[in-house]
Amino acid sequence: MRELVRGARSGRLATVDAHGRPHLVPFCFALAADTLYSAVDEKPKRSKRLKRLDNLRANANVSVLVDHYEEDWSHLWWVRLDGLAFVVDGPEERDCAIRLLQVKYEQYRQEPPTGPVFGVRIHDWRGWAPSKAEATSLPAE
Repeated sequence: MRELVRGARSGRLATVDAHGRPHLVPFCFALAADTLYSAVDEKPKRSKRLKRLDNLRANANVSVLVDHYEEDWSHLWWVRLDGLAFVVDGPEERDCAIRLLQVKYEQYRQEPPTGPVFGVRIHDWRGWAPSKAEATSLPAE
């Protein structure tokens, strides 16, 4: 599962606002052990103050869904990661997260994200793939 998530180009981040309303957005991320990192990048946005950041500050419990679909259903898979989100405050962890994102995404090498960085400390991995062994095994880091 870990390698499927590590290689995925995007996922969907589910947060909940202070009133319990769900919010789901696609996002880019990099995986380091049991922590996912993402950053507010330079793609056009109305504001760098994003609802997902407000939500995770109000309720740190989040879910991430990473999946793959194609017409040949023997290649389908999904992984859901549940964890606690946090805004990265320290410059060392922020720099590390940005480097991980730059390794994964050419766009971030060309234009490094300047907005806030957040992480998700994953406490639960769940998934499915046609092969039970592929879906349930978590390779050691």
